[in-house]
Amino acid sequence: MKTQVAIIGAGPSGLLLAQLLHLQGIDTILLEARSPDYVLGRIRAGVLEQGTVDLLREAKANARMDREGQVHEGVGLSFAGRQERIDLKGLTGGKTVMVYGQTEVTKDLMDARAQEKGVSFYEAANVRLHDFQTDHPRVTFQKDGETLEIECDYIAGCDGFHGVSRQSVPTGALQTYEKVYPFGWLGVLSRTPPVSHELIYANHERGFALCSMRNAQLSRYYVQCPLEDKTADWSDQRFWDELRSRLPQHVAASMVTGPSIEKSIAPLRSFVVEPMKFGRLFLVGDAAHIVPPTGAKGLNLAASDVNTLYRVLTKAYQDGRVDLLDKYSEICLRRIWKAERFSWWMTSVLHKFSDDPFNQRIQMAELEYYTSSLAGRTSIAENYVGLPYEAIV
Repeated sequence: MKTQVAIIGAGPSGLLLAQLLHLQGIDTILLEARSPDYVLGRIRAGVLEQGTVDLLREAKANARMDREGQVHEGVGLSFAGRQERIDLKGLTGGKTVMVYGQTEVTKDLMDARAQEKGVSFYEAANVRLHDFQTDHPRVTFQKDGETLEIECDYIAGCDGFHGVSRQSVPTGALQTYEKVYPFGWLGVLSRTPPVSHELIYANHERGFALCSMRNAQLSRYYVQCPLEDKTADWSDQRFWDELRSRLPQHVAASMVTGPSIEKSIAPLRSFVVEPMKFGRLFLVGDAAHIVPPTGAKGLNLAASDVNTLYRVLTKAYQDGRVDLLDKYSEICLRRIWKAERFSWWMTSVLHKFSDDPFNQRIQMAELEYYTSSLAGRTSIAENYVGLPYEAIV
C-alpha cells in the first residue's frame, strides 16, 4: 500500500489530523492497535478550548458539538470558603470554552472518517516504523494474520504516551522533562444534574476537588486522593461526603448525588520530550507531552499539535514549502511549555502537597492575588480559553 501520510493512532488527534488533511486532498491511512469500541470507551475530560472548537469546525466535524455542546463563559475558583468567578468571555475579548466529551469528539471524527471512506485499520498488531530518517519511510503491521506494509511520505505518531511512535526513536535522541505529582484524582461519573452550570475548581485543607459535567444530566466529579488508594476503598457514600466537605457550603447543600456509573483513579504528571520531529516522523499529542488535567489542556494541546502539523504538511504539498516541516517541533514546543506552565500553576495552587502551614498560606496568597487583580484574572482567563495558535508563514 502507498499513501502520503501514515497516521499511527486513531484517537481524537489522529482522526482530526486525517480529516483535516483529507479536506486538503492529502491521502492518509490510519492504524490503531485497539478496536473502535475500545477507543470510544476511554473516559476523558471534555473542556475544549476556543482553538480546538474552531479546528473541529474547520474539519467539518462540528455539527453535533454545536448542537449538544455547552458553551461556558466563565469558571469558578473556590478557596477559603468562598467562590470567585473568572469571566472568560469578558476578559478575553469574547473567547469561551466548550464542554463536550472527548468520547463524543472521537465518535464525530470516526463518523466523518467513515463518511469520507478513509482507509483505517483497527486492531493492527505489531506495528513497526521503518526508515523514517530517510526519504522513504515505511510502516509494517499485522492484520488478520497477514503482514502488510505501507509506503508513505511522512509518519504522524498520534498513538499516545505508551505508543510505538516515540519508542521507535533511537535511544539518546530524546531529551525528557518530567515531574510526577505525589497524589491522584479519584473521578466519579454519575447520572445526576451538575451542581453548577460552570466548572468549579476547589482548594481545601483536605485536598483539591473539581465539579465538572458531560451534559445537563451527567456529572463528572473529582477529589484529590493518595496514589496508593484503590477505587474499592471509596464507596459512593464516602466519595460524596468527601466532595461536599471540600466545597463551599452553599454549593455542597445544592448537590444532587446518585450511584456512580464509572469510577477511576488517575495519577498526575507533567512530561515533555524534545524534539518532536525525527526525519519524517512527527510526534503528536500524548506521544510527546502529558499535562496534569487541572488546566484542561491534554486534548487541547494535542489539537494544537495537529493544527501545526496539518498546516505545515499542507504548505509542503501545495506550495513546496518543505522548509516549514523542520519548524514543526519548535513551533509546537513554544505553546506546549506555556500550557505546561499553566497546568503546573493550577495544580500547585489548588492541591494539598503537605501539612506545611507556610505552603498553605502561600497558596491562599496566590489565589487572593490572582482573583483580586484584573491582570491576574485576565492571565487565568487567557490561559484557560487557550493561547492563540502560532501562524505558519
